[in-house]
Amino acid sequence: MRSVEAQLLHRPPGLTAGDVVRHLTAIQAQDVPSALLAFRARSATLTPAAVEAAWQAREIVRTWGPRGTLHFVHVGDLPWMHTLTSSDTAALRRLRQEGVTGDDLLPLITDALAGQGPLTKAELEERLAGRARGQGVVHLVALAAHHGLAVLGPSRAGKPTYVHTGDWLGAPVVPEPDRGRALKELAVRYRRAHHPAGPEDLAAWSGLPLGEARAAWRASAVQDPPEPGEPVVRLAPAFDEYLMGWRGRDAILAPEHGAKVFPGGGILRPVVLAGGTIRGVWSRKGAQVSVLPFDELPEGPVQEEIEDVRRFLTGR
Repeated sequence: MRSVEAQLLHRPPGLTAGDVVRHLTAIQAQDVPSALLAFRARSATLTPAAVEAAWQAREIVRTWGPRGTLHFVHVGDLPWMHTLTSSDTAALRRLRQEGVTGDDLLPLITDALAGQGPLTKAELEERLAGRARGQGVVHLVALAAHHGLAVLGPSRAGKPTYVHTGDWLGAPVVPEPDRGRALKELAVRYRRAHHPAGPEDLAAWSGLPLGEARAAWRASAVQDPPEPGEPVVRLAPAFDEYLMGWRGRDAILAPEHGAKVFPGGGILRPVVLAGGTIRGVWSRKGAQVSVLPFDELPEGPVQEEIEDVRRFLTGR
């Protein structure tokens, strides 16, 4: 059984947004509302405003991380994370597909970002003067990010923004020069937050080749997580680390319910966790939550979670 304690789903008191991100190593943030709810699942006191404040204060940063996917990462972890997860290959391929070509793509996007503060995609399109549009703009930013020169700024009116790291963080992200040290740090962090797991899980989560993941695993050692406490019920958001952090989900999801959680088309539904396993799915409209259980669930704890989601989203 996966450890909810290692994943902080027992909600230890006193955690800041930065604490949660640093412990988990990274929080998937393709969808910001879902990422915010991942903080709620791990803290009884954090609010969206507290997470936003940590983002505005540059304690946590939204950028391309493990598997080339957008994550929240602690600012202090960017150098070694960048060493292991940054590759411009996918960005260049996607740019070609979007018809964005040339030998000047990196200076093109960095010049457009530099000195401007966070810009929306539409604002960047205007500054790029026709060289890129739509997703081509995003892939240009990804190219800069993989060279340590761009990250995503806080959302503005619900839209993502993009910013030069020199403007946002004071300097470009400089990769950790010792790849072995970076690999060991990754494995230590991963193992603290993912128990039980093996190097195959680390490879799947990080996007590293299996050989490197095995070497990193051998170089790392961590203490076992806290002893399991009382079984907890949590409404975990779509793409929560408890679902995404391992190679497979057989240990927490019965095969007959797989299509209810993963209906296809890249969709992963928010889930009800009870005793460490997926026992239902849930959805929301605004702050109104609907739960669809797979079998009988403890009514009181589920209702408490529904009320806590409402507390988190409305502030009351």
